[in-house]
Order: sequence, then C-alpha cells, then structure tokens
Amino acid sequence: MTILVTGGAGFIGSNFVLDWFAASDEPVVNLDKLTYAGNPANLAALEGDRRHHFVRGDIGDAALVARLLREHRVRAVLNFAAESHVDRSIAGPAAFIATNVTGSFQLLEAVRGYWAELPQDERASFRFLHVSTDEVYGSLDPGAPAFTEEHPYQPNSPYSASKAASDHLVRAWHHTYGLPVLTTNCSNNYGPFHFPEKLIPLVIHNALEGKPLPVYGDGRQVRDWLYVRDHCSAIRRVLDAGRVGETYNIGGCSEMANIDVVHTVCAILDELRPRADGASYAAQVTFVKDRPGHDRRYAIDAGKVERELGWRPAETFESGIRKTVAWYLEHEDWVANVTSGAYREWVSGHYRE
Repeated sequence: MTILVTGGAGFIGSNFVLDWFAASDEPVVNLDKLTYAGNPANLAALEGDRRHHFVRGDIGDAALVARLLREHRVRAVLNFAAESHVDRSIAGPAAFIATNVTGSFQLLEAVRGYWAELPQDERASFRFLHVSTDEVYGSLDPGAPAFTEEHPYQPNSPYSASKAASDHLVRAWHHTYGLPVLTTNCSNNYGPFHFPEKLIPLVIHNALEGKPLPVYGDGRQVRDWLYVRDHCSAIRRVLDAGRVGETYNIGGCSEMANIDVVHTVCAILDELRPRADGASYAAQVTFVKDRPGHDRRYAIDAGKVERELGWRPAETFESGIRKTVAWYLEHEDWVANVTSGAYREWVSGHYRE
C-alpha cells in the first residue's frame, strides 16, 4: 500500500513524512510544488530511500494527481498543501485563493474520480485527510471557551477565509459524493524546518543576527502552541482510527501570548548561545505596528481527539520550545541556505518543468 502526501516538502508536511518513515515502511508519494516554503533540503535524510517517491507538481494539476493515484495504487491522501502565511495573504491574496480553494477543488475531484473506480473493499478503506487550521474559527475573547469542532466559522484574514473554503469543500464532497474524508484543525505549530518568516524561527534567526525582534502591537495576542511532531502523531492517529466525515481539533494545550513566547526563546538563547556583550537577546525586542485584522486569541479544545482516539500531546511548550531552539542552533546551515534564497536557485536548476 501507498499514501500520497501533498505539500510534503513544507514545514508540517516534511516533518510528517520523516516521522512516517520512522514508524512505517509503507511508501509515500510526495507531491509538492516547491514554492518558496517548500524545501527539498527538509527531506535530505531520505535521499536514496526507495520508499520515498518525490514529484514536483501542483495539487491543481488534476491529471497529474490522477496519474499518481492510479500508478501507485494509493490508499490514502493527506493534504498538507497550502499557502499559510497571514501576512503574505494580506499583501497578495490571489495565491491563497488559487492554492487553498481552487487547488483543493481540483485535488478533491481527482481523488473522487480515482476513489469511484476502486474495488468495493478498497473504496471502503480509502481515506482523504485534509489538514487545516484553527484560524478558520476567528478570534476569541479573553476567558472565552476554547474552539471545539462545533464552533462556527468566522475567518478574518484572506488566509483563514481560503482555508475555511477548502474545509467546506471537503465537507461537501463527503456529504454529496460520499468521499471518505477526515479533517483536522490544528493550532500554531512550531519545531524543526519551520520557514523563518513565522514568529519563533524569525525570533531565533534575528536574535543570532543581531537584528530587531519584531512584535506586533502590544504582543498580547494569544495562541495555542503545538509541537509539530505531536501534530504528526495526531494525524497518524486520525488516519488510522478517525470516524469518516468527522473533524478533529488538534492542540498543544499551551496557550501563550506572543510576547511571552519571544521572551522564552530569548531566555533559552541567553543560556545556549549568549550574546558576546553579555546582554539578553530580549534587548532586541522591537514593537511594531499591528497587522490589519490581527486576531486576538486562538485556543483549541482537543477533548474530542483525546476521548475518541486517545491522543494527547507528548511535549509541553517548555520541552518543545527547548528542542526547537536547539535544533536551529544545530542546523544553522539550513537556516542560512533558506534565508539566502540559495535553495530556491538550486530548485529552479534541479527540478525543471
């Protein structure tokens, strides 16, 4: 048997593929468009591994997806492919609609056509797992109950609106066509291979470079932080035992304000890589103008996935963030390669259309 992972060279997708092979010998077809955040270096440990079949391509290419499904007799599709940065969605929403909405539609149609042709026993066991975000639920007031799977969708950014649209498409393809789908909505991920435009890797990179550590507004925006490998274990559990048609919220049980996250990262860097002048990296914190429509608080109630599937995060924020900072300190070549753009030049020369 084989699974198809879309977006498997990105942050969460590449972690999932690496963790998959740590626990299973089942082959993976890895489809990734290799946009700016899709990095083949994330998968360097799999070079020469016959279980891993990488294909550069777009989820919007229905013919390509259909061919891969049939050639590899895929038993499950896990859709990680997405444009995911809120700031970029504000500056250029078109790419988010193209990938997250139109691309998801094309992917669903290709999968539906393949699934309809499978023998009855294979149709019954087939799964389409769609990976989404808690941002589709909108913003919570301080003290309000955390998001459950029943919370109404109230997306506030072009990114979250495009992901909400893709979630609705997945739901509709199940209820209208019977496609056996699963949806997961996760909180803020962090960990290895995180592209340094997001808060935690940006703080680590800028701190070491002696640059300002930009914090939006007053820094009191609250997020639930989920270590990426905990997220991967939850997805595997949902794939194995989740109820068809259901949504599962996946969180890290670690609500924290952005400014507190920044200060925690600074404190670990002070310990592991102190500044030459002896000052704390926290001295580099710089408050900047808040972004438009910035949601104040997200929080995940992950009770359903624990009750039904027995999953809980293995890492606390304290243990996960320490592992994350240590990883970046040990992989400064990866960070330098990504931030210089050298990997994009390599991709354009190596993976030709």
